[in-house]
Amino acid sequence: MSTLKLTLIQSHLYWEDKGANLTLLEQKILGLEAPTEIVILPEMFNTGFSMQPEVHAETMDGPSVQWMRRIAMEQKIVLTGSLMIQEEGHYYNRLIWMLPNGEYGHYDKRHLFAFGGEDQHYRSGNKRLIASVKGWKINLQICYDLRFPVWSRQAANNEYDVLIYVANWPEKRSHAWKTLLVARAIENQAFVVGVNRVGLDGNHIAHSGNSMIVGPLGEVLYHCADQESVFQITLEREELDHSRAQFPFWKDADFFTIQSI
Repeated sequence: MSTLKLTLIQSHLYWEDKGANLTLLEQKILGLEAPTEIVILPEMFNTGFSMQPEVHAETMDGPSVQWMRRIAMEQKIVLTGSLMIQEEGHYYNRLIWMLPNGEYGHYDKRHLFAFGGEDQHYRSGNKRLIASVKGWKINLQICYDLRFPVWSRQAANNEYDVLIYVANWPEKRSHAWKTLLVARAIENQAFVVGVNRVGLDGNHIAHSGNSMIVGPLGEVLYHCADQESVFQITLEREELDHSRAQFPFWKDADFFTIQSI
């Protein structure tokens, strides 16, 4: 319970080519230099940020989810990232939290990126997913959710310890990405992890990565831009507990509820 081992995979993605992306990411996972407990992939890791779910979406029994299950079970890891899923006649940008025993949880992106037309193709989710690993509570969110602090706001009883964002965040707005990751860590007194892609997508939009890990007081523990990267880190529970005890800002937080829409 005292530590949590994470692996962040910042990768380029082949546009709408599932086979190439799954092969690439599997090679990176199999090549890890040290044991890990959680491997984090970018948003829509098997296609890139595509607005063609009618062509590329899969069911929860589809090959990409089966790939996640196989990798998680073989490598004895938690594997997470988002992909487009079809369910009951609707499409979702869905984060899968795949466990080493083959079971999973999921989170459907709450805030759809209307500027890019995402709201025209996908249905919004209305429930958060807070997972648990070794006593660590992990809040799982997707890309554009980062701009909406109420959705990630920590409850007064510190309901989570790590906040993870998987993303396809464009280079031209990288300053906002970096700034908001730090802000989310400071205001929630939690570790914040942002995993983004690099390279051009099929719409010629550039992505610079800028994947980051931020400590509970806003200190940047890791940052990588403009290149592919596989980074492993061990988070220390003692650091989190100490910061919350030394600076118990959470005791002064506002109480509120979020209504589903």
